[in-house]
Amino acid sequence: MTMAKVKENIVKTNAIRLLDNGGVEHQEFAYDVSDGKLDAVSMAAKMAVEPEIVFKTLVTVNPEKEYFVFVIPGPMTLDLKKAAAVSGSKSIEMIKQKELLPLTGYVHGGCSPVGMKKLFPTFIDESAQLFEKIRVSAGHIGFCVELKPGDLAAFVNGVFADITL
Repeated sequence: MTMAKVKENIVKTNAIRLLDNGGVEHQEFAYDVSDGKLDAVSMAAKMAVEPEIVFKTLVTVNPEKEYFVFVIPGPMTLDLKKAAAVSGSKSIEMIKQKELLPLTGYVHGGCSPVGMKKLFPTFIDESAQLFEKIRVSAGHIGFCVELKPGDLAAFVNGVFADITL
């Protein structure tokens, strides 16, 4: 992925370019990852925002080898039974970390729901609708974007659902 540095050390990722080109209102943020802490809760602390507005992107697969994306609040856990139900699957499991880059184009800690190699069925935890804006990865470790939950859902053809424990 080719990236160019822009103002304030923000990296222009594919996700950011797609949002820009799609006219989706968003704001970009960088945060320090030198401590190796890449999880959404640590990310929230580094940016001094509530962890509930920082969403992580999880990629799953069902027994039929169909892939699904789930976007959930950082402090929460994906409920695999609820995930299977909303995706119309008998069961569902997280993909192996080594499968993430070839499948999505993103690495662990930098996986964005925007700009994957393929637009997979995407489900966003319904709690996102409680906030004016949420933050998701911008597609590169150390960078995120803040946008309206409805704008994210519209851009990725996402569906809001009850998917966490």
